[in-house]
Amino acid sequence: MGPEALAHVMRPLIDMFPPDEHPDLLLGLDGADDAAVWRITDDTALVVTTDFFTPIVDDPYDFGAIAAANAMSDIFAMGGQVILALNLLALPDDLDPEVGARIVIGGAEAVREAGGVVAGGHSVNDPEPKYGLAVVGRAHPDRLLRKSGARVGDALILTKPIGTGLISTALKQGLADPVDVAAAVASMRALNAGAGAAAVARGASAATDITGFGLIGHALEIAEKSRVRLRFDLTRLPILDGALAAARAGCVPGGTERNRAAYRADVTGVDALEAGWSDLLFDPQTSGGLLVALAPAAVDVFLADVGAPAIRVGEVVAGRGIEFR
Repeated sequence: MGPEALAHVMRPLIDMFPPDEHPDLLLGLDGADDAAVWRITDDTALVVTTDFFTPIVDDPYDFGAIAAANAMSDIFAMGGQVILALNLLALPDDLDPEVGARIVIGGAEAVREAGGVVAGGHSVNDPEPKYGLAVVGRAHPDRLLRKSGARVGDALILTKPIGTGLISTALKQGLADPVDVAAAVASMRALNAGAGAAAVARGASAATDITGFGLIGHALEIAEKSRVRLRFDLTRLPILDGALAAARAGCVPGGTERNRAAYRADVTGVDALEAGWSDLLFDPQTSGGLLVALAPAAVDVFLADVGAPAIRVGEVVAGRGIEFR
């Protein structure tokens, strides 16, 4: 769903669960952060999220691993550790059961890599395959990463390249280079666990993961909640090989136009860009990286913790919205 439709659907629920009636619900429907958070004790909170989608790659194992990495990413974006996950699986009646097995094995191995366990789930029959996870993690209530803490003067770090939506659309249209697809799959399968832990350890002021609303949409969430302006250096943005070519060939997912319509008014420096760049910046991502705001003095050690392809891509300045230079 697009951001405006999603907000309309969820808005009635906020009044049903007033925050003052649920003091242990630290983050819920009114917070618009990456996951829900429920305090258990003074030093332990549960971090809970869910995500699932249709296949974006051909290999069932890769699809499962990507979907699991994507679902767990919200836990890492909040500074949490994955405890357990439940499968969410929809498959056609006439699909070879081995395909379903490969999907859930890919997901389970991603959960195991994150230090968690798959403890069950639910399946339904559906004409179109779908897979994802409901995920439970844990974090210290006082060390949560949120979207609302970015400070003027902070550096902006992006931990993965962008362009997964464009590459996967090119793959569906039979126009993608297999080498570019392999690189995109590897990026989407990579977990954000290390980046999230490093962000907590290095005192990040704000963080979020880059998924369906694209780089611009998720960056705007930090800008709006922190009441600041995010300034990006286009020359430093990490981009998947083949993504710009896919955009210029017209391999643009439908979510790109929804994101552009929702966010364009709050962005400067995009309209004059060369062909393909606007599509790239509004491109809906699957299992993208973390966008982290932290003090400039902590940048080098954070980058050493996380490693390539994480890179400093901008800064937090006074004002509102997003700016590209």
